[in-house]
Amino acid sequence: MNVGGLPSSAHRACTDGKRDHGMDELKVIVGGSAEDDAAAFLEAWHRAERGEAVNERVLAFESWDGLSQVMTGERYRLPRHLRAHPEPSVSALARALSRQYRRVHVDVAALEQVGLLGRSDGTVRVTADRIGVEIRL
Repeated sequence: MNVGGLPSSAHRACTDGKRDHGMDELKVIVGGSAEDDAAAFLEAWHRAERGEAVNERVLAFESWDGLSQVMTGERYRLPRHLRAHPEPSVSALARALSRQYRRVHVDVAALEQVGLLGRSDGTVRVTADRIGVEIRL
């Protein structure tokens, strides 16, 4: 399934059940298998059962191609800009970046879909202040 320009190889796992929360780190994993994902989920589940805090945010892609379809060069500009300058709307963001509204709207929707951007009261903001990447071979 291809939703909002996202390839089917992209999926988002957020182990604490929250989609929008305070600024923190987002871990991006490229590669691995469904078994790796299941093991990570079970580990988080067991930690939660023991009463340990589980606040990881993980965005996993099956391949480098999957990541590069979601995080294009132009899309990378959005969180970098928004980290320093939250914008009151998508149209304000498009103006600030000197880009067409339609294209910025598609890019914001794609990055929102995977949890890199969020909106509240119309304001477009980045949801993490760091992105860590793990590439599994």
